[in-house]
Amino acid sequence: MKKILKTLLMLTCVLGLTACGAEESISDVQQSKLDSAEYRSGYVVDAVMSIINEDIDETWLKEYDNMELAHIFSNGMTSILSQVSGGSITDFECEGKAVNNALTSFRSGMEELGDNITTGDASAVVNDDTIIVTVPVSGSARNGSVELIFSNDVFFTMTSCTLNTDSSMGELMTRAALNTVLGMGTVFIVLVLISLIISCFGLISKMQAKLAKKEVPAPAPAPAPVVEEPVIEESADDEELVAVIAAAIAEYEGTSVEGFRVRSIKRANTRKWKNA
Repeated sequence: MKKILKTLLMLTCVLGLTACGAEESISDVQQSKLDSAEYRSGYVVDAVMSIINEDIDETWLKEYDNMELAHIFSNGMTSILSQVSGGSITDFECEGKAVNNALTSFRSGMEELGDNITTGDASAVVNDDTIIVTVPVSGSARNGSVELIFSNDVFFTMTSCTLNTDSSMGELMTRAALNTVLGMGTVFIVLVLISLIISCFGLISKMQAKLAKKEVPAPAPAPAPVVEEPVIEESADDEELVAVIAAAIAEYEGTSVEGFRVRSIKRANTRKWKNA
């Protein structure tokens, strides 16, 4: 019994995986929208190319804003589609920015494609609420593709139209090399700047030390020491003065002059007498 249950479980998982891998079916209404988008896209591409070849795009871009561009282009496409479809398509809605982008991208893209530009079969896919149509184009110089986006609703409005050119292998390699050089060059320059900034730290510290020395005030001068006037000993050579002093001393002592001798005479300090 367990083996049977395991076998049934395995078969269920296999069937579930098979169902997940199967493509979702498209309804008839949705398929008709895809066919209409592909049909319209071919005429849109031809109309934009005719505008570029007749040099009308420059006048449109200068004189009209996006609202006016949308009105003019939608009226022109409605007339063209009504004629080629035998009256089955009676309206064409588009946004002004889509027309502006189409004229700008086709002008530069057609120059890169070169001469003898031809278009291929359009293919449309559904992406949620939009329908994306791709129209391959080729020229004498290179190939490209036109991408058109329509709203997946009753209005079926064209919201984008852009011509993109394919890059050659040489251009891709050149672009990759330039990106590599720019990346490595940027890293090298940043590393050099970082090393310079780090090396400046030593200079900054030296400058700060110099500024600190300049800002330190000079020490106040020490007071001058008081110099005492030396006592000058003067010898009195005046014999008369010596004799008078000797006589006065002898009279005071009651002795004779012969008993002592005056060797030197010193000047007395008169400051003490003045302070007394």
